[in-house]
Amino acid sequence: MEYVLGIDLGTSSLKGIVMNQEGSVEETASTNYVTFHPQSGFSEQDPKVWIEAFHEVLTELLAKKPALKENLVGISFSGQMHSLVVLDEQNQVLRNAILWNDVRTTEQTQKITEYFGDELLKITKNIALEGFTLPKILWIQEHEPDAWLKVRHLLLPKDYLNYHLTDKITTDYSDVAGTLLLDMQKKEWSTEILKEFNIPREYLPDLKESNDQTGILNHEIKQKYGFEREIKVFAGGADNACGAAASGIFDEEMAMLSIGTSGVFLSFEKNVTSDYNGKLHLFSHVFKNGYYSMGVTLAAGDSLSWYKNTFAIDSTFDELISEIPTSSEGLYFTPYISGERTPYADSKIRGSFIGIDTRHQRGHFTRAVLEGIVYSLKDIQVLMRNVSKKSFTKIVSVGGGAKSSSWLQIQADILNIPIVCLKTEMGPGFGAAMIAAVGIGWYDSIIDCGEKIIEYTEPIYPIEENVKRYKKLYSIYQQIYPATRSICHMSRN
Repeated sequence: MEYVLGIDLGTSSLKGIVMNQEGSVEETASTNYVTFHPQSGFSEQDPKVWIEAFHEVLTELLAKKPALKENLVGISFSGQMHSLVVLDEQNQVLRNAILWNDVRTTEQTQKITEYFGDELLKITKNIALEGFTLPKILWIQEHEPDAWLKVRHLLLPKDYLNYHLTDKITTDYSDVAGTLLLDMQKKEWSTEILKEFNIPREYLPDLKESNDQTGILNHEIKQKYGFEREIKVFAGGADNACGAAASGIFDEEMAMLSIGTSGVFLSFEKNVTSDYNGKLHLFSHVFKNGYYSMGVTLAAGDSLSWYKNTFAIDSTFDELISEIPTSSEGLYFTPYISGERTPYADSKIRGSFIGIDTRHQRGHFTRAVLEGIVYSLKDIQVLMRNVSKKSFTKIVSVGGGAKSSSWLQIQADILNIPIVCLKTEMGPGFGAAMIAAVGIGWYDSIIDCGEKIIEYTEPIYPIEENVKRYKKLYSIYQQIYPATRSICHMSRN
C-alpha cells in the first residue's frame, strides 16, 4: 500500500495527514507554535518554527506508521494565505514572517488604492486590504529599507516549507491569488503592479498548478528519516482552497461555511469573469481553470474563544453551548472584535453586545455570540445572492461550528438552507493530501478524487418557525454596524 502526506501549515499549528491509495486517512499528527505581537496590530512568526514543526510531525507519523519509510510516495501542502516570508541572496530568512492577520499596513493599503484604483480590481479581482501580501511588501520597503535591500525572494509560508523539502522556489495559483500581485485573467504576475511598486520579477517564485510537481524530497531529509523511495513533492494550495476541495465544493449549488479563528463563507465559481466589485474575494482554486468566491468574518470562532476565556474560563465549550436557552431574548452580538472584512472592510469597527437587560443570564450571552457569528456569515450569503443571484441547495459546515448540533441548527435556521457535515473532517490538510494523490496519478483530478472519497452526514433542515423569527431578528442585526460605526471610529482615533 502506497501513501501520500498532506501538510497543513496553519496560523497556530502544523498538521500532517497520511492518506492511503483508497482515500482513507490512516494517521494524523500536529504541533503548535507561537505567534509574536511586538506591537499593537502586529502579528509575526519565525519561519524556522514551521520547519521544526514539520520535522516533529513527520517524526511522530513515522513512529505511528513505520511503513511510510518504504511506501511514502508524495507530499503536498496547504498553507495560511497572504503571509509574507522574505529571503536574502543565500536563501536565508531576513526577518519574521508578517502574517495575514497583521493590520499594521493601513497606510500602504490606502497607497495601493490611490495609485491603482479600479485598475487593481480589474487585474487581481480583489481590492487592497491590510491582510494581503502586497501591503506587507510596501511596509518593509518603507520601514525597513536596509532589510529590503537584502531581499531576493518573496514567498508564502507553504512555499518556504516546500523550498526546505525540495530546494526549489515555486508557488501555486490559488495561494498567489491572495497577494494582489497576480493578473487573474492572464494567470501571470502583473507587470503593471510590479513596476509601480518597484518589485523585481526575479524576486517572485515560478507559478505552478496545485498538483504540479515542484521537485523531489531532497537527499538530506530522505536519508535522515530512512525513506526508501523517491518522494515526489507537489505545489499544494491556499488553506481555504484546500478546505473547499476537502469539503467537495465543486459546483455552484453548494457552499462551505467554515468557523475557525476566522469565519469563511465560500462558493465555487465557474470562471474568473464573476464580478463582485471587491465586495467578495475571488481566488483561483486548486484545480486548473477553477475559481471560488468567499467572504471572511475576521473573528468568528475567535469571538467565541474570547467570550469563553473572558467570562467562562472554567467551563468547556460543550458546557457553555449546552446551557443556551431557546432564544437570546432580544440580545445581539456583533463579532467585530478584531475589525471586519466582509461585508464591511473596516479595520476600526469593534464588536458589541446590544439590548442587555436584567433578565439576561450567561446562556443568553452565549447564544447571542453563536447567533452573531452566523449573522455575520449570512451577510456574505446575502451578498452572493444579491450580486450573482446564487442560490444554494446545501451548505457544508466545517470547523468549530460543525461540532455542536445546537449550533448547526442555528446555522440552518438563520441561513435557511439544509446543513451537512463531513463524515470525516480533516480540514485543509486533507485537501493537500488529495492534491498529492492526484499528482501521483491515483485519481484523474481533484473533482474525481473528491467525488470518490468524500461522504456527508444526514442534513439538518431549517425549522420553519425559527426561519421566520430569525428573518426578523437578522433585519435588526443589520442595523447595528451603521449605528455603531462612528462611535467605534472615534474611539480608535
